[in-house]
Amino acid sequence: MRTPRDVWANSAIDLEQLRSGFACALHMHQPTVPAGANNTLISHLQYMLDHPNEGDNHNAEPFAHCYRRLADLLPELINEGCNPRIMLDYSGNLLWGIEQMGRGDIGDALHYLACDPLMQGHVEWLGTFWSHAVAPSTPIPDLKLQISAWQQQFAACFGSAALERVKGFSPPEMALPNHPDTLFEFIKALKDAGYQWLLVQEHSVERMDGSPLPRSQCFVPNQLLARNSRGEEISMTALIKTQGSDTKLVGQMQPYYEALGCERQRLGDVALPSLVSQIADGENGGVMMNEFPEAFRQANRHVRDNPNGTVAINGSEYLEALERKGVNRHHFPTIQAVQQHRLWQELDNNASAEAMEETISKLRADDTSFSMEGASWTNDLSWVEGYANVLGPMNQLSAQFHALFDRSVAADPTTTGTRAYREALLHVLLLETSCFRYWGQGTWTDYAQEIHRRGEELLNQRTATAPTS
Repeated sequence: MRTPRDVWANSAIDLEQLRSGFACALHMHQPTVPAGANNTLISHLQYMLDHPNEGDNHNAEPFAHCYRRLADLLPELINEGCNPRIMLDYSGNLLWGIEQMGRGDIGDALHYLACDPLMQGHVEWLGTFWSHAVAPSTPIPDLKLQISAWQQQFAACFGSAALERVKGFSPPEMALPNHPDTLFEFIKALKDAGYQWLLVQEHSVERMDGSPLPRSQCFVPNQLLARNSRGEEISMTALIKTQGSDTKLVGQMQPYYEALGCERQRLGDVALPSLVSQIADGENGGVMMNEFPEAFRQANRHVRDNPNGTVAINGSEYLEALERKGVNRHHFPTIQAVQQHRLWQELDNNASAEAMEETISKLRADDTSFSMEGASWTNDLSWVEGYANVLGPMNQLSAQFHALFDRSVAADPTTTGTRAYREALLHVLLLETSCFRYWGQGTWTDYAQEIHRRGEELLNQRTATAPTS
């Protein structure tokens, strides 16, 4: 995955002829919950099907249709002479759940979208965390595990050739760490796994002077810089998801209509078309279930019938086309995670991890709006406050897992293939699922506590049977 790869070399899109483009992504996810027969682990989609009279569970089959419908929509538009594009972000939970449920109709549709040569010219798959974890509050050692577990899941579903085409990363909940050490390890883990760019939320980043990004800067690639408490630096190309009501924007294809009003931009001595990037849940809410398909058709037909320099284009396709024109990361504006400017103003270049934590505590005491919890798609939801009964067990299980397995994995990498390792890892990753905090206290936090109990039991059994030195 770390080998440089040009997977959109056959793209017919010529950036020199464009004023602007629009890149739309659909995010799909269903958590795994201990709610099957005898409380076995099942997909929440299965639970919805089994309990149709609870809440919105009557939408289970419409959700299932959303997961597979691009396999019908794209060929339909291509046959009409359109040139559609879409980026897809499916959690590992969902891919595993589809397989668990025996939903070959969905699995076959996704295999077609990932592996068919024609579809590969229109569909870009984005990587993500396996169990939809929130990066800023995920234990740092588990960031790499979440990333590699998704890659393994994707390759198991669609093959290594399809995985090699995955170059961009979509963070669950659009949550970007802004603690310098966490962000550094996050970017390092992504690059080590072979990712070449990531999608970030507009208000989760800032310019190097601490000011918000001007609107025009959101429509060009940026270079996200991460510097840790040891002074080490690492950077990665970022495409900016603009702020707004996600499902309504994509569901009604607003990115296309905004792109119509954009012009080419200059970065130093180079010119490039603007790119409007957006992502939304692909199934959640009436807009995405009901309005998106026709809006998607209308937008692509409008592009076909009104050629005016604005087209659909996927993220990697755009970046590769720029690269072929000699435009690369060295031309892109540098940005950092939000609130970092304030932190670095208080620290000198030789600051230690201890000094950084002291400074963070001081800034938080002086200003309640200052936070190093990261930023996500919503500013009014904390993934930390009020969830000690999930985060405490989550961190404890992760620490116990690594204390038990890290040394043996370092000595013998085949340890990761053992049943004991995989069962324990499964529970560590599942406990980090964002849903157990998103829906508030009650059933969902109860699910988390049950997953923690089972994971701890597995690790305790392993500890009890481990040979002593």
